[in-house]
Amino acid sequence: MPYSVQNIRNICLLGHSGNGKTSLVESFQYMTGKSVRLGSPADGNTVSDFDPEEIKRQISIYTAIAPVEYNGCKINVLDTPGNFDFSGEVLEALRVSDLAVIVSDAKAGGVSVGTERAWNYLEARKIPRMIFISKIDEDNADYNSAFDALRQRFGKNIAPVTSPIWDENKKVVGIIDVVNKRAYEVRNNERLEIPIPENKKPVVKELYDALMESVAETSEAFMEKYFAGEEFTYAEVLQGLKQGVREGTLVPVLSGSAINGLGVLTLLDTIIEMAPNPTEAAPQTGVDGNGDPISYVVAPGALPAAFVFKTMSDQYGKYSFVKVMSGTLRPDMQLYNTTTGNVEKLGRMYTMRGKKSEEVKELTCGDLGAITKMEHLKTGDTLCDAGHIVKFDGFGFAQPNYARAIAPQTRGQEDKVALGLAKLNEEDPTFHVESNAETHQMVISTAGDLQLDVLVSKLRSRFNVETELKEPRVAYREKIRKKVKVQGRHKKQTGGSGQFGDVWIEFEPGESETMEFCENVFGGSVPKNFFPAVEKGLREACVKGPLAGYPVVNLKCTLVDGSYHPVDSSEIAFKTAAQLAYKAGMPQANPVLLEPIGTLKVTIPDSNMGDIMGDLNKRRGRVLGMNPVGDGYQVVEAEVPMAEMMNYSIELRSMTQSRGQYVLEFSHYEEAPMPVQQKIIAEAQHAHDGE
Repeated sequence: MPYSVQNIRNICLLGHSGNGKTSLVESFQYMTGKSVRLGSPADGNTVSDFDPEEIKRQISIYTAIAPVEYNGCKINVLDTPGNFDFSGEVLEALRVSDLAVIVSDAKAGGVSVGTERAWNYLEARKIPRMIFISKIDEDNADYNSAFDALRQRFGKNIAPVTSPIWDENKKVVGIIDVVNKRAYEVRNNERLEIPIPENKKPVVKELYDALMESVAETSEAFMEKYFAGEEFTYAEVLQGLKQGVREGTLVPVLSGSAINGLGVLTLLDTIIEMAPNPTEAAPQTGVDGNGDPISYVVAPGALPAAFVFKTMSDQYGKYSFVKVMSGTLRPDMQLYNTTTGNVEKLGRMYTMRGKKSEEVKELTCGDLGAITKMEHLKTGDTLCDAGHIVKFDGFGFAQPNYARAIAPQTRGQEDKVALGLAKLNEEDPTFHVESNAETHQMVISTAGDLQLDVLVSKLRSRFNVETELKEPRVAYREKIRKKVKVQGRHKKQTGGSGQFGDVWIEFEPGESETMEFCENVFGGSVPKNFFPAVEKGLREACVKGPLAGYPVVNLKCTLVDGSYHPVDSSEIAFKTAAQLAYKAGMPQANPVLLEPIGTLKVTIPDSNMGDIMGDLNKRRGRVLGMNPVGDGYQVVEAEVPMAEMMNYSIELRSMTQSRGQYVLEFSHYEEAPMPVQQKIIAEAQHAHDGE
């Protein structure tokens, strides 16, 4: 059934891998009667982890939607991956969520790297949030320690709205809803109300009073009422808490267990009561038809507009997942695609629950759904009315830094690999593929080795092509440091007309990166009509340098003298003569090898500064500066040889426990140290001998 925008909540689950996000989705489905059994990632039968790669690896790889219909509301739950290789999926979910629930593990001390990163994502995007401390009933769980760590890390805005109940053996047996002052236990998968234990009543009062302080701070009227000693009504309490959540001054902390269902329905109650509906959320940002920035408020009665936040393909076709920003979408409706400039006719529409689809007649304002057979629609596109053009902002994906050359194991299947990667790129736009004309390699860049491994596996399973991975070749350069003058003479006499070309050429260091050709010939020793042939011969020769066969840069070639034969001279003869001069002269001109240098900006915790500096020294890096960015982090700027950075993304994660991030961009070429040159030359010679 369609839900009004006031009764829709769009939330995403964030947190470290293994903290229980997917299990919590299962518990939502089970406790609300949507599923008859509680699936588990280990058994490969969960609603949200349905892809074969997810089942095989027992982790979430893609964001999945699993709606929950509860107490007259539809809660669109987006289950996101916790592994950092798949952060792009998280950003897709955040783009259409109006609230996030950070799932934190009571056994892991509360604040893992994934928790920190999730918090930073939400801070940057100013998205309201809650925290759910999971697994409080398991052995070695410590709720109090987890909560204290969260408050210490994220501040006093962290406020518990539930409190566990322990028995005499320190085992969690129930949960208290502090706002409603009710206690619950779960028996036979049903939530049952129980009396609040006497020893917990002072704790509940203390927590409730603290929440009332938070309510008072949301408005001047509430503040006056609070200081006058008047009690807030229940409606005022909910209003204040909801406003506090929206403004970020209050972060409710709940707790429970996804496995036995404890605290799960209380979490859903809190989401319905405190999470903003799509019209109450922060306005959408983007640009209008003139390219001017706009702040777009979700409105059910406005002209239709939708944002494509995800693409998924299966054996039945392609699904374009959308959030309806305004109006209502219906099949066969024609909307303008602001990315392509084309008018798109909408196909059939579905609501998705994991991999299961249910066809609907319309998608209402604020809701999430999928449209089929939209071949030209891509992730990040905006659909709108042609008379009211708007383009919503994208995702801000991070630059993929882990690069590998990919090639088919069987020759002749290069096109098959390219086509497969293009199809996969529609579903996952966070990786990049480039065909490098210089190194003759197809290079794929991902967030890390796991994402790359998944892509290779999908090429095998979906496109039936086996591939192999190698480190990409580095695009070195060569140049000369000395001026030389050499002769190139080509003479060949065979039965009829012969070939004759004779040139003297000066080779010297030049200013331009591309070869500079000049002529300074006197007396017609070389006719002008052969100058272009000489230049062409030299430009072709510059593709391979004398040391290791890399392109030559900063070279000036001047034709100064020569001779010709009135009959036997030809363009091909002079072209050959020029190349002979190049081969003779370049080794004499003190050639050197140049390596590409990149500008590195790496953001790291202060505690990792020593390790990072030592590592950069090992990579022959030059530190240019260090800038504190707050919250205990520094940005280190350095220049580093690109050849030394092939595995940096993996090694940086290891050094910083996945807290470090970096951006690397090509800067310039400079002379490589002699040991490096010798190594590269030897490798090139070895490769040549092996051909």
